[in-house]
Amino acid sequence: MLRAINKSHCLVSTITANYSRRSITQMHSINFTDTHIMLKNTCKEFVDKELLPLAAKIDKTHEYPTEIIKKMGELGLMAVDIPEKYDGAGLDYLSYAIAMEEISRGCASTGVIMSAHNSLYLGPIFKFGNEKQLDEYLRPFTKGDKIGCFALSEPGNGSDAGAASTTAVDKGDHWVLNGTKSWITNGYESEATVVFATTNKSLKHKGISAFIVPKPHYGLSLGKKEDKLGIRASSTCNLIFDECKIPKENLLGKTGEGFKIAMTTLDAGRIGIASQALGIGQAALDCAVDYAKKRVAFGKAISNLQAIQIKIADMETRLESARLLTFKAAALKDNKKPFTKEAAMAKLAASEAATYIAHQAIQILGGMGFVSDMPAERHYRDARITEIYEGTSEIQRIVIASNVLKEYN
Repeated sequence: MLRAINKSHCLVSTITANYSRRSITQMHSINFTDTHIMLKNTCKEFVDKELLPLAAKIDKTHEYPTEIIKKMGELGLMAVDIPEKYDGAGLDYLSYAIAMEEISRGCASTGVIMSAHNSLYLGPIFKFGNEKQLDEYLRPFTKGDKIGCFALSEPGNGSDAGAASTTAVDKGDHWVLNGTKSWITNGYESEATVVFATTNKSLKHKGISAFIVPKPHYGLSLGKKEDKLGIRASSTCNLIFDECKIPKENLLGKTGEGFKIAMTTLDAGRIGIASQALGIGQAALDCAVDYAKKRVAFGKAISNLQAIQIKIADMETRLESARLLTFKAAALKDNKKPFTKEAAMAKLAASEAATYIAHQAIQILGGMGFVSDMPAERHYRDARITEIYEGTSEIQRIVIASNVLKEYN
């Protein structure tokens, strides 16, 4: 579907595009192509028909949405910015941000499955992989029937990505991997992973290399599936490497390029998580406004109360500000401009906005916001992780400040 959209309209027009469920009066004055508008509408229709009816159920049961992911693959959503020559949708990163937000509005769990696969698995393989790797580990992963994962974090390193204790030893005609990777999204369902391991400890972060490991694979086992606060329909687990042998040809990029590959990947991935946070924030705002207009107190809808209106104004302002930062970061990436600072700003602003908006939504709903009969409590739980994974808010502030100081030099 997205492939067809991409071919149909590519002329830039000064269009005001709507990015909320209100879809009539609230418009964003920004230039989009007809493709972006059609993509948004396609995703919205899919979310309203397929995702929203399932979101609460799979959150409660921790059920991976297998059929939904396959349908998303058919739409092109599992390889949004991969060129058509490699069986992707061939769209730009702004398209990816638009799609990610809309999918996450419907279900944050599905959003993170999509994000980890597009940004963190396909992204580095497309950018750094050779043609053989693209044929074997990218093409078959564009349709939604196969997904991948990204293994960087470890039990002992957290935000210190350069302190990888997982090792890869060169044994002549193969590599041997040993160590444990933690907090791996899509860990249970993925059929391949991009793994980062130390190949030369004396070089510190310059001694880290990246590898592609198929799953299942001898010497690779899975830890327990984590019981999480939010995004509960996505799996998270440890990947445990014990004398795991992989061919020499599974090295991604060059030896010692792993840290660069990881940081480059996370820059792009942060746009995806910012978009996920926007979707959660939009869903929480939609829920709060809908309830406020229907809930009657003191003889009138509570949406008429100034205290509620102040909350709604603050929620909308934070959401829209974060959205524009996210679109700017995506546009910079599309135009091959530096976007590290902007991606960090987008991720920081959007994740903190989502948490704030979800919190205020529960406050507007009162007791109804605290029970699972309404989606507000799920949005609250889902929002919290966006301030943690792919770089905590504290790390984002360090990245932003570092880039600002460099600009002044």
